[in-house]
Amino acid sequence: MDFLCEIVQALVALAALIVIVVLIIAHVTAEMVTLARHEKEKYFLAVTGEKELFPSLHDPSSRELSVVIPAYNEELRMPVMLDEATEYLENRQKRQPSFTYEVIVVDDGSKDKTTEVALRYSRKYGDDKVRVLTLVNNRGKGGAVRMGTLSSRGKLILMADADGATKFADIEKVEAGLNALDPRPENMAISCGSRAHMEQDSVAQRSMFRTFLMYGFHFLVWFFCVRGIKDTQCGFKLFTREAALKTFSSLHVERWAFDVELLYIAQCFKIPIAEVAVNWTEIEGSKLVPFWSWLQMGRDLFFIRMRYFTRAWKLQPAHKSD
Repeated sequence: MDFLCEIVQALVALAALIVIVVLIIAHVTAEMVTLARHEKEKYFLAVTGEKELFPSLHDPSSRELSVVIPAYNEELRMPVMLDEATEYLENRQKRQPSFTYEVIVVDDGSKDKTTEVALRYSRKYGDDKVRVLTLVNNRGKGGAVRMGTLSSRGKLILMADADGATKFADIEKVEAGLNALDPRPENMAISCGSRAHMEQDSVAQRSMFRTFLMYGFHFLVWFFCVRGIKDTQCGFKLFTREAALKTFSSLHVERWAFDVELLYIAQCFKIPIAEVAVNWTEIEGSKLVPFWSWLQMGRDLFFIRMRYFTRAWKLQPAHKSD
């Protein structure tokens, strides 16, 4: 009996040691928020061929809507999405002359002709409506979305994936969800497009292994970071300008799990969040490799929670980027 007690005590001590070591690793390897950008990333190419300075998210809004599109090697898939988006936005402007918009395509260090493709739309619609931010190095989807958001002019800011998986007209649904949020402290609110209503159909089409990974990821999101949101990963989210400034100023994760940290930050600040069902279609050519990407995201979720827990990461006041 004494021998068993000693084994249990040794296991408890080992477990405690492992927890301490993991917390130390999480703390010392934590990267700080960096809003600095390369000199070339401060400018966009105007249709005149001259370089013009991007505005700042800290400036007052001058457009009703900004659409931020992160794009990495998307020369083939992006035109379909941009055609759909610009057609919708132009038609809406005709119906509502007071409606103004801009589209910011953020080329996340692509190796193909993503920038050149996006610049065609800038020449077609004018650089006041379509702008291209080309990042010198690949930051990851979260880093690209943040850089585009920090360069936007909209009263509302929509992040939308370059593959066009979500029907762009569904912006009206997420707008309705945003407008339904009340109260909105300091005009801060977020509305998330959601594919949760499609989950049962997706389970029927997936292998048992991928279904296990999906539910495992959902559990980790709920356990470590975000509760009350069924689909944190849909790339169709609408922010008020104030909410975008508050959340993106504290964002650390720049890869796939950035959505989770963004919503975790929002919940810490008690920013109201709506979740709205949208039409979504899986598009071929995804950069997400199921097993390894989910493994990376699972690791990121754990470290997000641990780094805030150990105070290695702290919620930041909104400050200007360099």
